[in-house]
Amino acid sequence: MNKIKKYFKLIKAKDPALHSYFEVLIYPFTIAIFYYKIAHFLYLHKFYFLARYLSEKAKTKTGIEIHPGAVIGKNFFIDHGSGVVIGETTIIGNNVMLYHNVTLGSTTYTKEKRHPTIEDNVTIGTGATILGNITIKANSKIGAKSLVLKDVPPNSTITGLYK
Repeated sequence: MNKIKKYFKLIKAKDPALHSYFEVLIYPFTIAIFYYKIAHFLYLHKFYFLARYLSEKAKTKTGIEIHPGAVIGKNFFIDHGSGVVIGETTIIGNNVMLYHNVTLGSTTYTKEKRHPTIEDNVTIGTGATILGNITIKANSKIGAKSLVLKDVPPNSTITGLYK
């Protein structure tokens, strides 16, 4: 119960438009992360179909697509959510914030690590696309509508095309 209370406080702190904890219950991110946590558990226990089913259900309800194989750290937050895509081999660190229409995607169809790694304390702006097995190092900011195709050094601010 304490974890849930902490999560609600986190969401309310990150979005000043929320006026009560009741609103947090219907917030798209809350719904998506709830489904993700169950789907991820099922995925880790090799219940792939059921995991994907829950993932697809969450996508339909929220517009947020988080593959159950993705690994997500603490205090992760998606503001406005709609259009977010997080691929299967994505790794997201702690205190990461995404805005709507962000894609953490792949450039290949192989079974290896093919999605980005996002380290701690990273913010990714609206409409940004980060593709491939690259790393966005800690404390970086990715600007809105940026396309990132190579590793980003720590403490960086990236805008536009970065390849």
